[in-house]
Amino acid sequence: MIRVALPAHLRSLAKIADREITLEVDGRPTQRAVLDALEARYPMLRGTIRDQDTQLRRAFIRFFACELDLSHESPDAPLPDEVAAGREPYLIVGAMAGG
Repeated sequence: MIRVALPAHLRSLAKIADREITLEVDGRPTQRAVLDALEARYPMLRGTIRDQDTQLRRAFIRFFACELDLSHESPDAPLPDEVAAGREPYLIVGAMAGG
Protein backbone atom coordinates (compact mmCIF):
# COMPACT_ATOMS: atom_id res chain seq x y z
CA MET A 1 0.00 0.00 0.00
CA ILE A 2 1.22 3.48 -0.88
CA ARG A 3 0.56 6.30 1.56
CA VAL A 4 -0.41 9.54 -0.20
CA ALA A 5 -0.72 12.93 1.52
CA LEU A 6 -2.90 15.47 -0.25
CA PRO A 7 -3.23 19.24 0.25
CA ALA A 8 -6.42 20.56 1.85
CA HIS A 9 -7.99 21.86 -1.36
CA LEU A 10 -7.73 18.47 -3.07
CA ARG A 11 -8.98 16.63 0.03
CA SER A 12 -11.95 18.98 0.11
CA LEU A 13 -12.72 18.43 -3.59
CA ALA A 14 -12.54 14.65 -3.17
CA LYS A 15 -14.38 14.73 0.19
CA ILE A 16 -11.48 13.04 1.99
CA ALA A 17 -11.44 13.66 5.75
CA ASP A 18 -7.93 12.38 6.52
CA ARG A 19 -4.71 14.10 5.48
CA GLU A 20 -3.36 10.81 4.20
CA ILE A 21 -4.91 7.99 2.15
CA THR A 22 -3.60 4.60 1.10
CA LEU A 23 -3.68 3.28 -2.45
CA GLU A 24 -3.03 -0.14 -3.89
CA VAL A 25 -0.54 -0.01 -6.78
CA ASP A 26 0.40 -3.10 -8.76
CA GLY A 27 4.10 -3.78 -9.33
CA ARG A 28 6.88 -1.31 -8.61
CA PRO A 29 5.20 2.02 -7.77
CA THR A 30 5.95 5.03 -9.95
CA GLN A 31 4.51 8.53 -9.86
CA ARG A 32 2.36 7.67 -12.89
CA ALA A 33 1.02 4.50 -11.23
CA VAL A 34 0.18 6.35 -8.01
CA LEU A 35 -1.57 9.20 -9.85
CA ASP A 36 -3.44 6.71 -12.04
CA ALA A 37 -4.67 4.86 -8.92
CA LEU A 38 -5.56 8.15 -7.20
CA GLU A 39 -7.59 9.39 -10.18
CA ALA A 40 -9.31 6.01 -10.58
CA ARG A 41 -10.41 6.05 -6.93
CA TYR A 42 -11.27 9.77 -6.89
CA PRO A 43 -12.34 10.69 -10.45
CA MET A 44 -13.16 14.24 -9.37
CA LEU A 45 -9.40 14.83 -9.07
CA ARG A 46 -8.78 14.15 -12.79
CA GLY A 47 -7.23 17.22 -14.34
CA THR A 48 -6.42 18.89 -11.02
CA ILE A 49 -3.00 17.34 -10.43
CA ARG A 50 -1.93 16.77 -14.03
CA ASP A 51 -3.28 17.77 -17.40
CA GLN A 52 -5.74 15.17 -18.73
CA ASP A 53 -4.34 15.27 -22.27
CA THR A 54 -0.58 15.65 -21.78
CA GLN A 55 -0.42 13.96 -18.34
CA LEU A 56 2.05 16.70 -17.30
CA ARG A 57 2.05 18.00 -13.75
CA ARG A 58 0.08 21.20 -13.18
CA ALA A 59 2.27 24.27 -12.62
CA PHE A 60 1.36 24.78 -8.95
CA ILE A 61 1.53 21.13 -7.89
CA ARG A 62 4.72 19.56 -6.56
CA PHE A 63 5.60 15.97 -5.62
CA PHE A 64 7.87 15.00 -2.71
CA ALA A 65 9.01 11.79 -1.04
CA CYS A 66 11.70 11.13 1.55
CA GLU A 67 12.62 14.84 1.60
CA LEU A 68 13.27 14.74 -2.17
CA ASP A 69 11.55 16.94 -4.74
CA LEU A 70 10.30 14.51 -7.39
CA SER A 71 8.38 17.14 -9.36
CA HIS A 72 10.75 17.07 -12.33
CA GLU A 73 11.54 13.34 -12.27
CA SER A 74 10.24 11.00 -14.95
CA PRO A 75 6.70 9.88 -14.12
CA ASP A 76 7.83 6.32 -14.81
CA ALA A 77 10.84 6.35 -12.46
CA PRO A 78 10.41 4.05 -9.45
CA LEU A 79 9.48 5.77 -6.21
CA PRO A 80 11.92 5.47 -3.27
CA ASP A 81 11.91 2.13 -1.43
CA GLU A 82 10.56 3.79 1.74
CA VAL A 83 7.47 4.94 -0.18
CA ALA A 84 7.06 1.58 -1.93
CA ALA A 85 7.14 -0.16 1.47
CA GLY A 86 4.63 2.26 3.01
CA ARG A 87 7.12 3.62 5.57
CA GLU A 88 7.07 7.13 4.08
CA PRO A 89 4.24 8.99 2.30
CA TYR A 90 4.20 10.31 -1.24
CA LEU A 91 3.39 13.99 -0.85
CA ILE A 92 1.33 15.99 -3.32
CA VAL A 93 1.78 19.63 -2.40
CA GLY A 94 0.10 22.78 -3.67
CA ALA A 95 2.90 25.27 -4.39
CA MET A 96 2.63 28.86 -3.23
CA ALA A 97 3.27 31.92 -5.38
CA GLY A 98 3.04 35.60 -4.75
CA GLY A 99 4.84 38.83 -4.80
